[in-house]
Order: sequence, then structure tokens, then C-alpha cells
Amino acid sequence: MGAEVVQTSTAAQEPAGEPAGEPVRPQYTHRQILKILSGLMLAMLTAMLSTSVIATALPTIVGDLGGQDKLSWVASATLLTMTASTPLWGKLSDIAGRKLMFQTALLIFVVASVGAGLSQDIGQLIAFRAGQGLGAGGLSALAQVILGDVVEPRQRGRYAGFMGSVFGVSTVAGPLLGGFIVDADALGWRWCFYVCVPLAVVASLVVQRVLKLPKVKRETHIDVFGAVTITGSAGTLMLLLSMGGVEFAWNSVWTYALLAVTVVLFALAIVAERRARDPILPPRLFRNRMFVLTSFTSICVGMAMFGVMIYMPQYLQIVKGMSPTASGLMTLPLVLAMLVTSTGSGLAVTRTGRYKIYPVIGLGCVATGLFLLSRLHTDSSPVLIGVDLAVLGFGMGLTLQILILAAQNAVPPADLASTTSGVSFFRNLGGAMGVAAFGAVLTNRVASEIASGLRAAGISQGPGGGELGSPDEIARLPQPVKDIVRDAFSHSLETVFLFGIPIALVGFVAVLALKEVPLRGAATRAKARGKSGGETGGKAEGAAPEDAPAEDVAARTR
Repeated sequence: MGAEVVQTSTAAQEPAGEPAGEPVRPQYTHRQILKILSGLMLAMLTAMLSTSVIATALPTIVGDLGGQDKLSWVASATLLTMTASTPLWGKLSDIAGRKLMFQTALLIFVVASVGAGLSQDIGQLIAFRAGQGLGAGGLSALAQVILGDVVEPRQRGRYAGFMGSVFGVSTVAGPLLGGFIVDADALGWRWCFYVCVPLAVVASLVVQRVLKLPKVKRETHIDVFGAVTITGSAGTLMLLLSMGGVEFAWNSVWTYALLAVTVVLFALAIVAERRARDPILPPRLFRNRMFVLTSFTSICVGMAMFGVMIYMPQYLQIVKGMSPTASGLMTLPLVLAMLVTSTGSGLAVTRTGRYKIYPVIGLGCVATGLFLLSRLHTDSSPVLIGVDLAVLGFGMGLTLQILILAAQNAVPPADLASTTSGVSFFRNLGGAMGVAAFGAVLTNRVASEIASGLRAAGISQGPGGGELGSPDEIARLPQPVKDIVRDAFSHSLETVFLFGIPIALVGFVAVLALKEVPLRGAATRAKARGKSGGETGGKAEGAAPEDAPAEDVAARTR
């Protein structure tokens, strides 16, 4: 049976003084929430697999289709469209309904996945990967919005941990699955995209069956001007970071032109959001200290997270000579650590109502993990690699879901969708920036290191310069060229991870500045009732309504 909503009367739910007509949060049982959560988690697993499944297969894919210099585009195209579309999905769900838009995102994702599997060249693959990102942006953002609709903040940590564990599972299952598909002669890399299709179909059926949300009429409008300027500024920024230093020099007309367009579109986006009747990212959110700090921290976390996810499998396959399957297995420590800390921190937040300490510890671990990864070299042992990845995963698990929870708790329910989409937008923006910037650093550094190594060995550099081939092509290179290429990649990756350390430290400082706001929910209301001298049935006078803004809750529970 579908998850039926258990509701009490409006009179019993509306606290005294509450404006008439305010929507009342439906009351769901734990079992009903788990049913809804199962559909959301399955859809999120499908979306996250689309990113992680190609991590181990990417070197082989570009080796087959050609375009090794465009490798970062295959990954960043998905992140770019995911980033640009995330704020739009939250707004569209306010107009057309959460469930309809969630299923629409699933449909877009399925069509793009089939197209990616059928791609005949690197250009087609990049285009369909962009389509996958469009659908994945809706799935990741709306899953968090729907969870916020059905679970109050105090209890949300309990379920947010499960949502975070999906990311962990997809992170380990994706590389393993991608490695197995590439290594299996009967399948081939195209099944890295086809495999997501049946999962998406099942997710759609589950969501259709279990997700029963009350119809809420929201007076909202689509901010077209804001959508164009926000997505345009994000897009031109990604073009600059992805192509700068590769397709054109940093000190060139193209660099200054793209930078100028980015700045102009960003300025127009500010004007658009200030004038819009119903903005995608309401300007009032940026007057909320918690939203600003969590969004900024999400950028830093996204840069570190996606940078490691994309480039670590290449280190394992090119430098260490591992197969795609073996490189997927090597990511297990990262994912298991993320899974344990994500779930554990969510349960701890629900029990204690305290959340700031977790991202503080988490960002410290992320910076430490990046430093440890920067010390890896061609002779590093698998045990050392696993420990370093586990430290990074420990920090990721303590940070990702808690940042969204903190932002959601700091705004009134009317801004829940915009807030959730906004934080997700900035996290994905950070990821796209990280993949693009890290890729530019890696590409330039590798070319320089290979040229230097060949000169030192007295070997002339042939056509192609310092470009890397696929792992199989590198493994077939004669000595000492093979060792020169592997050393070049190892030294270049060291620079990439060192580049990420100050980014993580800036995020750490931002988290320290967070002001912990008491979580809304049952425990907060009970505390308010106790301070008001008890109750004689229903809600005590002075109790904080569960849909009240976090600032009001804090004031009423002091």
C-alpha cells in the first residue's frame, strides 16, 4: 500500500496566533517515512551512479572514443548542468508539484543515459552526459526537498544519515560496477550508462507507489531572467576553468572575455533576483548567516570531493597499474568510512540536537586526507592508500548531510525548497569548479613533467607532446618511457591534492563561524512547553510551532 498520510485536525495542529491558511505539516509514521525514503534513496542511487560508475571506466572510454585532452569535460559536463539546473528544480516543484518534477527528472536521466551509451564520438558523449546532469540535478535536489517536506528538522538527521549513506554506497558500487563492466569482454564500457536505465525505471515505479504528498497550492512564478543569468554565469565560469591553460592560454583574449561575461551575467543575476516576484534564489537567503556559510562551505567540500572521485582512479590505474575492478576495490575504505560517519552523525544529531561539531571535525579530516594523498608516489603500498582514503571519507561523511540540515533548519518552511536547492547548487558548483581546475592543473603539470623526464633521459619527444593515453596504452610503452609517464602522473597528482588543501582549510574556518541554532522538532517543542509551565492538552501557550522560523524557535526556547 502507498504511504497514507496520518493527519490530525487543523484546529489541533495550528498553534494560537498562527496565520489562517498556513499549510500544516502532515504527520507521518516512521514506517511511512521509510517507504517514502526507499523511493528517494533508489532514485538518488541511480543519479549518483551516473557520476561514480564512469570514474574507473573513464580512461578506457576516452581511449576508445579519442579525445584524451577532453577527459575532464566528460565529468564536468554532468556537474555543470547539474549545478546550473539545481535551483530551477526546486522552484519548478513549487509550481508543478514535487512528485511530478521528481519523475520528470528521472525520465530526462533515462533518455540521456541511453544516448550516452550510444555515443559514437567524444562530442556526443559530452552532450548526453550534460543531459544526465540535468536529470541528476533534479533528483538530488528534490530528494532533499521532499525529505524536508515529510520530516521535521529535529528528526531529519536520523533520515538524512540514510540519504548520505546512498552517496557512500554509490561511490563504492559505481567504481566497482564500472570496473567490472570494462573488464568483462561480453559487456564493454557502454553498459556503464545502460545499467542505470533499469534502476531508474524501478525507482520511478517505487516513487509512484509510495510517495503520497498532500497537494499544496503555492503562489509562485518562474523567474526566467534569473534562470538564464544564473545558469549562464555558472556555465561561462566552467568554460573558463575547463579550457583555460588547455585550449587557450590563461593570459589571452579568451580568458578575459569569458571572465567578463561571467561577471556581467553574475551582476545581472543579482539584479534579476532582487526584482523578481518569485526569485529562484531569494536575496533574503543571503542575509541569513547560516545559509551563506553552509553554501560557501559546500563549495569547498564539493571541490575536494569530486576532484578526488574523478582523478584518484586514474592514479590507481596509470601509476599503480591496477585494473579498473581493482581500482574500484581500492575506494572501499573511503566509502565505508563515509557510510559509517554519515549514518552515525545523523543518528547522533537526532539524539542530541547538536550538529556543529560534526562538520568542524569533518573539514579537518578532509584537509588531512588531502595532505596524506598528496604524499602518495609510485611505490606507495595499498594499505597506505586505503588509510589515506579512509581519512578523507571520514571527513566527507561528517560534513555533507549536516550542512544541508543546518541550512534547512535556519529558514522558514516557505524557503525550504529554495534553501535546499541553493546549498546543493553551491556544492555542485564547487564540484564542477574542482574537476575543471584540478584537471587544468593536472594536464599542464603532466605535460611539463613528461617533457622534463624525456629530456633528462635523452629521449626525443614525439608527436602528441605530453598527452596521456589510456592505461592499457601506457602499460604497453617501452622502458624507460613507461616509468617517466607514471612518475610524471604521480608528481602531477601530488600538486593537484596540495592545491585542494587550502580550499578545505577555508571551508574549515567557515564552519567554525557557524552559529548553532536549536533544531526544530518534538524535543524543542517539549522544552518550550516546559518553560511555559506545562500544558493541559494540545499545544502549550508559548510553544514554538514546528513550522516557525528557526530564529523564532531559538527565541522561544531560551
